Amino acid sequence: MKVDEIFDALLENLKVGETSTTIAARRDEITKALNKDFRSVEGSTANRLMVGSYGRHTAIRGVSDLDMIYVLPAGLRSNYSSETGPRRMLDRVRKDLTARYPNTGIRVDQCVVRVQFTSNKFKFEVQPAFENSDGSFDYPDTKAKSWKVTKPRAEITATKGCNDRTSTNMRHLARMARAWKDTNGVAMGGLLIDTLVHRFFSTTSEYDDKGSLWFDLMVRDFFEFLMNEPDKDYYLALGSNQRVNVKKRFQPKAKKAYNRCLDAIDKAGKASANKKWREVFGSAVPLQVSKSARSFKDTEEFIENQYPVDISESLEIDCKVTQNGWRTASLREMLKNKTLLLPNKGLDFTITECNIAYPYVVKWKVLNRGDEAERRNNIRGEIISPNSFGNARHEETRFRGEHVVECYVIKDGIVVARDAIDVPISNSSA
Repeated sequence: MKVDEIFDALLENLKVGETSTTIAARRDEITKALNKDFRSVEGSTANRLMVGSYGRHTAIRGVSDLDMIYVLPAGLRSNYSSETGPRRMLDRVRKDLTARYPNTGIRVDQCVVRVQFTSNKFKFEVQPAFENSDGSFDYPDTKAKSWKVTKPRAEITATKGCNDRTSTNMRHLARMARAWKDTNGVAMGGLLIDTLVHRFFSTTSEYDDKGSLWFDLMVRDFFEFLMNEPDKDYYLALGSNQRVNVKKRFQPKAKKAYNRCLDAIDKAGKASANKKWREVFGSAVPLQVSKSARSFKDTEEFIENQYPVDISESLEIDCKVTQNGWRTASLREMLKNKTLLLPNKGLDFTITECNIAYPYVVKWKVLNRGDEAERRNNIRGEIISPNSFGNARHEETRFRGEHVVECYVIKDGIVVARDAIDVPISNSSA
């Protein structure tokens, strides 16, 4: 496939698609319920603003967090100006939405009312706010017991301005960056991604008028930009200049993506290029069909076909390598020292870092790669459950190849964290 064919297909597959109809219906019903209470108006869908990634039009398929501002009547401001005002306002919104959705999980979460729709596997975060004369909003914060300022319209305007200047490439790149984030378990919020994309385009005009034939070079340069960013605790958001926090360092995974881009560009026109782009952006990249010399069953499954994926939290896994008569070793340390595994080793994959509060579900994927896996008709790659204590997974080395094991954390029906580890085996058992 040509470069433009790969990236055109990728962007087409990343579109929110039919989900947008459901999102619009939920948004309108929430607005109607609030207008009925706050304005005594039946059936009105006015007085709301979609913000966040969806409002900036940089969301992708599988979007699970929908951010919405409900604009409050200005005449109520003085009634909720005391320390108890923020809590009373959010409780009022919660009661309105609970009456509309009595069987849905609805709760106050510091600054928003969270509505968790289990049937669609996404949640709305509804933020009641008073609009100011400059277009900003005052929103309630129960922790600070006060009203704070947010400027989502400035962020939407900055996104649109950059997108217009770059011939829509700003939103294209922001969506591809989200696909990279979700595929590689990068714990980044949507506003941080859009801010970094905006900063990247402020450093170059090279791609302002370029089409998808140039997107391989554009994403290569973007990941080079990311990997060279200095460590920061926060950035100033595009447009609003409000603080947007960095949850975890993204530079190491950006460097890995940059190297994969170089490899994919070098393989341009070959089926292996598509596979390499898949390592960067996931299964939304189409595969180029090539006839194998062997007959084998491709049993690989993809988590995004089973659950919405919206990576927002961090996860790390490791593996203890054991064999009778040998000292137990960490697989990550072996990889760091470029030590290859031998057959007949015990592998215990465990979660070593997870910042997600219970309850959640853990799934694993064990994928065998290479000629030997195809010869043995043993690709595996199914989404499977833990088979050991504490959400762990026990496996054993069998035959050579560049195998990979991946772990997923699923909360409220959404994959919120993932991590992967390479398992290179240098030889085969009989």
